[in-house]
Amino acid sequence: MGDSVTKPKVAIIGTRGYPSYYGGFETAVRQLAPYLAAKGWDVTVYGRPGATRADDVLSKEPVRTIATPGIERKSLSTLTYGLTSTFHAACILKPDVALVMNVANGYALPLLRFRGIPTLVNVDGIEWERAKWGKLAKAVFRGGARATARWASNLVFDARAIGQRWKRDFGRDGVFIPYGGDPVEQADPVKNLVPRRYVLYVARFVPENSVDAFLAAVPSIAEHADVVVVGSSGYGGEFDERAQHLSETHDRVHWLGHVSDDRMLHSLWKHAGAYFHGHTVGGTNPALVQAMAAGAPTVARDTVYNREVLQDAGLFVPGDSASISSALLALLANPVQQEQMSAASCERADAEYTWEAVCQGYEAALRDLLSIEGRPNDGVQKNSDDLIDQGSRGDR
Repeated sequence: MGDSVTKPKVAIIGTRGYPSYYGGFETAVRQLAPYLAAKGWDVTVYGRPGATRADDVLSKEPVRTIATPGIERKSLSTLTYGLTSTFHAACILKPDVALVMNVANGYALPLLRFRGIPTLVNVDGIEWERAKWGKLAKAVFRGGARATARWASNLVFDARAIGQRWKRDFGRDGVFIPYGGDPVEQADPVKNLVPRRYVLYVARFVPENSVDAFLAAVPSIAEHADVVVVGSSGYGGEFDERAQHLSETHDRVHWLGHVSDDRMLHSLWKHAGAYFHGHTVGGTNPALVQAMAAGAPTVARDTVYNREVLQDAGLFVPGDSASISSALLALLANPVQQEQMSAASCERADAEYTWEAVCQGYEAALRDLLSIEGRPNDGVQKNSDDLIDQGSRGDR
């Protein structure tokens, strides 16, 4: 590999670019890309035209960015941008190793394999079970997961429960690397919001994030406290319209839409009286980890993933609006419990979910692949292929 032995070259594929503030993958890349560069890596992040901030301070880091074309449609964007990025990486950039985000890019992995480029794939959540996708999209993600299991050199699971699912369904092991959070030591309260006296909700407006149930609970909560709603669908639609209507008809409801200002988000979490985390699918959610690191007293939907992350630092509720409203109002009325939960959240985040540990985990996994010429361990792969075949027969 010539000079790449002393300065290995890594391509990061499958996000909106660097620096971008869209979602969890982009959050991780904002931390990981400059970390790898500081550790002596030649880092290239692929992305989409117009999805990054040229004036962002992070853009001054020694990280190369390349935007490739794609189709900007909800059902096609991930596949098309991932394909063009992978083609450029395999045929032009020729990195020593690739970090690929999202199993939808599994279909393009054979190209990297053919070029002798080992791949580390973050599988994300169980995309083919998300309510926001139709039957065709779910089938595409399921197929991408099978392709990922077949062609990826190694896998990253952001939750242990996700790793267990992949072991069961596809016969593949991998490494557990969650998301991290930034401790929030100092943060001025957001104007017109009294610390510990408001309810906060932060999420993309998709069905599996309990948007419907939370918005239904907002009027009853707003009778007693301010409600701050951060998020949108990104494409407009029913949830955005409902959030806007609530903010226009209730003086104590504040819909902020998508917020990319980390300092504002951190302040909202730090001073919240009760943060509702409604995510029901996926694995370790970046927003939940950051809420913990900021010390937000958290009420979460009762899922295996949320319990894995929060453990004893949170409260858990079913998905009906009455339960959500009752739990949030009860927490708002209990300052002692708020401070106890805040301290427990910070301790848990510091113990298990720091960006330093996350970045170290990714670098170690990437370095492990440098000597592998694009081929998973033969024994593991054979076992994986057998189980994939069995799973495919079972699906039919």
